[in-house]
Amino acid sequence: MATGLKTKLSFHKRLLIFLLLALCFFLLCFFIFQYHREKIFKAEQLNYKLQLFNTQIGNVISDRNAIALLVAEKQKSEFENLRVTVIDSLGNVVFDTEQANFSFSNHSNRPEIKTALKAGTAYTVRRHSETTNSDYFYSSKKINGHIVRSAIPYNMPLVELLKVDKDFLWFMIIVAAIIGIVTYAFTQQLGQNIKRLRQFALRAEKGEIIDENEDFHTDELGEISRFIVQIYSRLQQAKIDLDKEKQEILFYENEKNRIKKQLTQNINHELKTPVSSIHGYLETILRNPDISKEQILDFIHKSYQQTNRLSQLLKDVATLTRIDEATPLIEKQSVDIREIISEIINDTALLPADKRMRITSNINKPIIVHGNPALLHSIFRNLTDNAITHSGGRDIFINLTGETDKDYMFSFSDNGIGVEDKYLPRIFERFYRIDKGRSRKLGGTGLGLSIVKNAIIFHGGAISAKISPSGGLEFVFNIKK
Repeated sequence: MATGLKTKLSFHKRLLIFLLLALCFFLLCFFIFQYHREKIFKAEQLNYKLQLFNTQIGNVISDRNAIALLVAEKQKSEFENLRVTVIDSLGNVVFDTEQANFSFSNHSNRPEIKTALKAGTAYTVRRHSETTNSDYFYSSKKINGHIVRSAIPYNMPLVELLKVDKDFLWFMIIVAAIIGIVTYAFTQQLGQNIKRLRQFALRAEKGEIIDENEDFHTDELGEISRFIVQIYSRLQQAKIDLDKEKQEILFYENEKNRIKKQLTQNINHELKTPVSSIHGYLETILRNPDISKEQILDFIHKSYQQTNRLSQLLKDVATLTRIDEATPLIEKQSVDIREIISEIINDTALLPADKRMRITSNINKPIIVHGNPALLHSIFRNLTDNAITHSGGRDIFINLTGETDKDYMFSFSDNGIGVEDKYLPRIFERFYRIDKGRSRKLGGTGLGLSIVKNAIIFHGGAISAKISPSGGLEFVFNIKK
């Protein structure tokens, strides 16, 4: 028996080996997980940049020169060999930066195209191009019925860009070394305590007298408990690293709440102006009994105008809230777009001369869509009111520009002063005014174009704004049948 004990590893060494192997296994699993997550994070970062650029391309998707200019600027500033392709919903290439050098087959079977058609966006870290016979990082986005795809050659610069940061590996090695040292000290002391306990058992078996002052029971249990807690607290540090993903979720939630709070603040701000004006006019009348009848009528008229503005603002907010929060409850039926446009033309013709514009339309047949009459009417009504209030022009042109099996394409334009290109990306934002003072003076709520965009989205379409050939503003949109 004594010979067997000499050749057998001591308890603390066996425990040390076991714990070190378990630690190595855990760190290996953590390393694999973290390495994979870092690679995904790097790829998603690059995809995010390309998706933003794809959105820019989507805003000028009908203008090849504008696309080429954006690509050239991006190649100069960030991605030297950037390639951009625009594919229609059938998989046909309608634009490519390499179109002068290659012929293109149908792209509907490309994985990033198929996924983008279904999900809206997609990216592929590395795929071989059948056209150029090279590997690319692809990022695709569905915009206005087309797929905008950006591609970066999979070469050494891209490999370096997607390369995983190895700093966390050194951190893990240092932590592993520290844990290994502590584990050694712990198991050594624990082994000594176990050895002392074994000696006590042998002595007890022999019937030897045992000093009652020996507190090995308390010392042993205390040491074991303390070291377990220490090891557990160190392992908890690893869990903190795994919770980083939750922080991103919290960030997006906070951003969502911030936008909601900002919208509430904007509504409160817009309500204060008409309410304050009405209060001021009525207070002036009440506090000045000698005021003339003409002034009283003038103040009442101005108060009436402010109540109209307040009513319109509440109506617009209610419309947006209805679209945002009660979409499934909005009823649909067969609606003739031609009748809506005819009604708006007749109403506009009855306006005073200074608030009237000539409306010309090429729609001479019934245009039947399945939608909500009130929201469809708000699209053309708000576009008309926006042109009358802000364009400064004399003519409005409402045209049916195309038709497919699924939708109708429309163009709404005027021959007014238009807006600068820098304002176009934000023109559909709620409460956004190009000239806040001018818009408020003319009675705008800042919600008309936002209602237009949301109503079109509700009907399965999309809308964009650009400068029309006549110099005014042109809105191009589609409505699902």
